[in-house]
Amino acid sequence: MALPRVLVLVLAGGAGGRLELLTERRAKPAVPFAGVYRLIDFPLSNCQHAQLSDVWVSVQFHPTSLSQHLANGRPWDLDRTTGGLLVLPPYQGTERAGWVSGTANSLWRYSPLIRDFDADALVVVSSDAVYELDYREVVDGHLDSGAEVTMVTTEVAADDAARYGIVEVGEGDRIRDYAYKPDEPRTTTATNEVFVFSPDPTLDRLEALAAEHGEDGLEDLGSHLLPAQTSDGLARAHPLTGYWRDVGTVDAYWAAHQDFRSPEPPLDLDHPRWPVHTRGGRHSAARVLRGAEVEDSLVSGGTRVAGRVIGSVLSPGVVVEEGAVVVDSVLLPGVRVRAGATVTRTVLDDRVDVGEGASVGGEGEVTLVGREATVASGSELRAGARFPDPDDDDEA
Repeated sequence: MALPRVLVLVLAGGAGGRLELLTERRAKPAVPFAGVYRLIDFPLSNCQHAQLSDVWVSVQFHPTSLSQHLANGRPWDLDRTTGGLLVLPPYQGTERAGWVSGTANSLWRYSPLIRDFDADALVVVSSDAVYELDYREVVDGHLDSGAEVTMVTTEVAADDAARYGIVEVGEGDRIRDYAYKPDEPRTTTATNEVFVFSPDPTLDRLEALAAEHGEDGLEDLGSHLLPAQTSDGLARAHPLTGYWRDVGTVDAYWAAHQDFRSPEPPLDLDHPRWPVHTRGGRHSAARVLRGAEVEDSLVSGGTRVAGRVIGSVLSPGVVVEEGAVVVDSVLLPGVRVRAGATVTRTVLDDRVDVGEGASVGGEGEVTLVGREATVASGSELRAGARFPDPDDDDEA
C-alpha cells in the first residue's frame, strides 16, 4: 500500500517581535539555539525522521538570514530532484499576491499551490518551539479519524495559558471547545502550533471565511478557521507528552537554554535515532585554557575560555578572557567577554563585545544585548536592561 502524499508547510514568516533585539536583523526561525542550532532545525529534523520530503517554508521578515541557513536543504535530506525544499517568499502577480497578515492569511494565499500539489494531508507547523515529534504518526492518526483538523496539544502552566489556543478534549480525542488566547482559559491544554489538515475541505472552508471576513480578516488559524472546524465537530487532539517549549519570548528563550545546559537535558539532540540536524560551519575544537573554570555549561566548537563559565551556553567563536565571569547566560556566535567583565542572566547576540571590567545583568529579569553592540569598559548594564535601548537611538 502506497504511503499517503503529505505536504509540510513551515510558517516561518512572522516578525518575531516578542524576541525583541534577537529578531531585529534576523528571522525568528534563524535565531540560534543551544550553541550550534537554529530554531527551524527542529521542525525540519522532525520532517526528516518522519520521512516527509515535501517541505515548503513560508518566509517574509529578514528572509536572507533564513535562506542562507536553508540553502538547498541538504542537512535535512531535502535536496531532491523532485520535491524537497521549496522556499515561498511574498510575491506579486496574482490575486493572491501581497504581504501575509497572519497564519490563516498565509494558508489562503498559498491555497492554489496546495491544491495543485494534491496532498492527502497538509501538515502546518511553526518554527519557534523546541521539541521532537513524529509527524508521520500524527498524519496516520488524522487520516484514520475522519477529522478535518488534528491539533497537536501539550500541557502548559496555568499562568501562561492565555498566550495559546486552549482546547477542551472530550471522548475519543475529539475537541469540543477551542478558544484562541482567551482572557480566562478553561483548561491548560494548549495547541502547540502543529496541525494536520485535510486539504480540500479546509481550503474550501477558508475560501468561505475569506468571503465573509475579507482576506485580511482571516488573521491567524485560531481566529476563525480552527473555531469553525471545532464547532462542526471536525477537530481532534493528538497529545504530545514529551518536552515542548515555546521560545518566542526572551524569558522563554533564556529558560530553554537553562533546560539544555543541565546534566540531564530534556532532549538528546545527538540521539542516534533522532538527531537534530543543522547547517554547521567548520569550527576547531573548543579551547579551555589553564586556570579556566567551566561548570554545567554547553561549550561549542571554536570557543576559547580562559575565565569562569557557569551554567551557560557558548556558541561557536565565543571568547571569555582571563578573569571574566559568565553565569547563567547565553552567548551567541562571536561574542567576546573581556578580562574582568561579568555577565549574569544575560543573552548576548552575535559579536557583542563586553569591555574590560564591565558588568552586564544580574539577578532578576533576563538582560538582552543586541547584535554587534559594544558595552564600554567599566560600564554597568542593570538586570533586565535592553542594550541598545530600542526606544533610544543613542548607545549608552
